[in-house]
Amino acid sequence: MTDTRDAHCRIEGAAGVITLDRPKALNALTIDAVRAMRAALEAWARDPAVTRVVVEGAGEKAFCAGGDIRMLVEAGKAGRREEAQAFWREEYELNALIEAYPKPYVALIDGIVMGGGVGVSLHGSHRVAGERYSFAMPEVGIGFFPDVGASYALPRLPGRTGLWLALTGARVGPADALALGLATHTVSSAAMPTIRAGLIAGEDPDALLERHRRDPGPAPIEAKAATIDACFAEGSVEAVLAALHRMAQAGDTAAAEIRETIATKSPTSLKLAFEQMRRGAGLSFAEAMRMEWRIVSRILDGHDFYEGVRAVVVDKDHSPRWRPSRLEDVTRDAIEAYFAPLGDDELVL
Repeated sequence: MTDTRDAHCRIEGAAGVITLDRPKALNALTIDAVRAMRAALEAWARDPAVTRVVVEGAGEKAFCAGGDIRMLVEAGKAGRREEAQAFWREEYELNALIEAYPKPYVALIDGIVMGGGVGVSLHGSHRVAGERYSFAMPEVGIGFFPDVGASYALPRLPGRTGLWLALTGARVGPADALALGLATHTVSSAAMPTIRAGLIAGEDPDALLERHRRDPGPAPIEAKAATIDACFAEGSVEAVLAALHRMAQAGDTAAAEIRETIATKSPTSLKLAFEQMRRGAGLSFAEAMRMEWRIVSRILDGHDFYEGVRAVVVDKDHSPRWRPSRLEDVTRDAIEAYFAPLGDDELVL
C-alpha cells in the first residue's frame, strides 16, 4: 500500500483503489498525492493480482477540483520556484503514465472535476459520470492555461467544443460530457457504490458499466453547437470574439453569453490557450505534455497567474486586474516565448 493523508492507495480484491482524500479542499491535488498515485500505479502495472485501477474522490462535492493552486502561488511569490515546478513536472509525468496505462483505469466521478482532477481521470480508459458530475477547465479565469493534457484532449473533441471549453472555462454536466466524449459512461449516483464493489470483485468493467448505464437525457450543448462551431473556427481570439459579436447582434443569445464570458478572462491566457489548442491538434500526447511544460515553466515569471488566484481564490473579489488588460496588447512575440525550447530543462517522458 502507498498511502499519504491526501491520497490513499491500496489493493482491494482485484482492484488497485486510489481515494483522493481532501474533501474540505475539494480533493485538490498535492505533490504528496501525485507521488503516492505514481508509486502505486507503477507497482500495480507489474502486479498480476491487480487487474484494474479505481480512482475516486472522498466526500460528495468533488472528485478533484484541481491542483493546490494556492500553494503554487505562495511558492512562486516566496521565491521557491523549484517547489512549484516540481509539482507540475511530477503531475505531468503522472498524466502521461495514466494515458499509457496498460490496465483498465476507471475514474468514478460524481462531483466537481476540474484542472488537475481532469488530468487524473480524462486520460484513463473509463470515465464514469454520476448525476453530480461537473467538468470544467477554468484556467484562463485565473491567468493560467488549460494544462494536464488538455492540449491533446480538447482539440480532439467534436467540432470546436474543445476550444470553446478552453476559452470560456464553461462547466458541463453528465449529458454534455457523454455527448462530447469527456465521459465514457453515465450512471446514477446511487449506483456508484455498487459499481465500485463490482470492480473490486473482479467483474468485467465494460459489462459492469453497461449494466448500470443511465441515459442522462438531452445534451444542452446541442442547442449551441452550431454557434460554437461557426465562431470558434476563426483564426484568432479577436476574430472569435468578432464572430460572436456578429451572431449576437443577429439575435443569437448563446453567442452573446459566450462573448461576455470570454471578455472576463486574462487576455494573455486566452491567447496562450488558443495557440496551445491550435498546436495540440497535431501533437502526440507526449509532445503535448512537453509543450505544456514549456508554458508552465514560464508562468511564474508573469503577472496574471498571481493576480488571478488573488482575485478568485484568496480575496475572492472576482475583479482581477490583468496585465496587459487588452487582447490587442498581447503580442505575438510574447506568446511565442512561452513555447520556446527549454534546452536541458525539457520534460522527459
